[in-house]
Amino acid sequence: MSETETREQTTRTTDTGESNLRWLSGFVSLVGAWIFISAFIYPTMSVASYWNNLIIGAAIFLVAGYNYYRMSKGLSASVGSSSFVALLGLWMILVPFVMAVGEAFWSDVISGVIVAVIAGYNAYAGRGTRTGATAGTT
Repeated sequence: MSETETREQTTRTTDTGESNLRWLSGFVSLVGAWIFISAFIYPTMSVASYWNNLIIGAAIFLVAGYNYYRMSKGLSASVGSSSFVALLGLWMILVPFVMAVGEAFWSDVISGVIVAVIAGYNAYAGRGTRTGATAGTT
C-alpha cells in the first residue's frame, strides 16, 4: 500500500471515529435531558433528590452538548468534559443509594450507567484523537 493510500485510510478511520464520538456525546446529552425531566415525572422523590436530578441532569445535558457542538465544528473531543460527565454519571448511579428517590430508583441507576459508560468511552477514545494518533492505536 502506498503512503497516500495509507494516509487516506487513516483519515477516513479517524473521521468515522470522531463522528461516532460526536453522536455518542449527543446521545449522552439527551440522557442528561431525561434526568432533568425525570424530576418532574416522578412525584415521590425527596426534595434533595429532586434538586439533584435537576442540577446533575442540566449539567450532563450542557457539558455533553458542548462536546457535541465542539465536534460538530471539526474540533477534537474535549477529554476533560467527557471525564467530568462520566463522573456525574457515576454520581447518578450512587444517588438512589444515598437519597430517597422513590419511583425514580431504576431510572437514575440506568441513566447513570449509560452516562458513565458512554462518557468514559468518549474520554478514552477522545484522548487518541487529541494527540493525533490514528484510530485504534495507543
